[in-house]
Formats: sequence, C-alpha cells, structure tokens
Amino acid sequence: MASFEDVTGLLDYPMFVVTTASSDERDGCLVGFATQVSIGPARFLVLLSDKNRTTRIAARAERLVVHVLTAEQRDVAELFGGETGDEQDKLARCSWRDGPGGVPVLDGVAAWFSGPILDRIPYGDHIGHLIEPDEAWVGETPVPLLTFQQVKDMEPGHDA
Repeated sequence: MASFEDVTGLLDYPMFVVTTASSDERDGCLVGFATQVSIGPARFLVLLSDKNRTTRIAARAERLVVHVLTAEQRDVAELFGGETGDEQDKLARCSWRDGPGGVPVLDGVAAWFSGPILDRIPYGDHIGHLIEPDEAWVGETPVPLLTFQQVKDMEPGHDA
C-alpha cells in the first residue's frame, strides 16, 4: 500500500523564495507549500515552516514578497532552503534591493509579487500567511521554472 508521502513525492510543485522584513530584521526561505486561493479578490496562501527565522519575522511583518525562480536558480534555492537564517545572513550572500514596504526583492528572478499579510493560520508544522497581491513584476522572457522535483534531494537548513 502506498503512503501519502509516496503520492506527494510524485507531484511537481513550483518552488518559491519568500522574503519578509520587520523593524531591522529581514530574511527569506524556500517555500514549496503555496497556492493562489482566490481570483477576485486576488489572494495567495504561503505556508512557512514554524521552525525557521523567516516565520518568526513574518509573525511581526506587514508584507511578504514571493519570488518565482527559474530552473537555473537551484543555487538560490540552496541558499534559501539549505541554509538557516539562525546561523547566517542569507541576504548578504545574494543580490537584492528594497521592495514594497522595505521587503527584500531578489535580483534575477523570473517574477515576483508582493502583498500585505491579511491573516495568519496555523496548519500543523507550517503557518499559513494569506496575502493580497498588490504589486508584481514579470521578466521579459518566459523561462522554465524551478520545481519540487529539481530540489527534492536538497538537504534542508533545518528539520521540517
């Protein structure tokens, strides 16, 4: 008999890097649990592990930025998913600029969108952050995106 993990291991979700900021703290993490949940009004649900620094900052933040990675950006995924902000400043190791509300926007990504956090809901070992996207950017050329199957062998920066 197959397990739920056997089935979900076959799926190929898009991978995102989510950044946030509160006061003088900023951080970001790799996210595989995220989805659009409404068209009108636009709503997007981002689930952040309850064990990481980004989640602790997001608990006090007003806004998130969700970055769409290209298939060639596994190094960015490794930085934000294979390292922990508790031990190092991940943003010091990549190129970024201040975005909406002072939240970091990573340079060189396929696209990004940002919105205020409307609600936070616990879902097991992740905290759901419901945002209302109000700013977005898309690169000029459509490119293949980074997906779960391309990073599932990556060692996480902390336990899930």
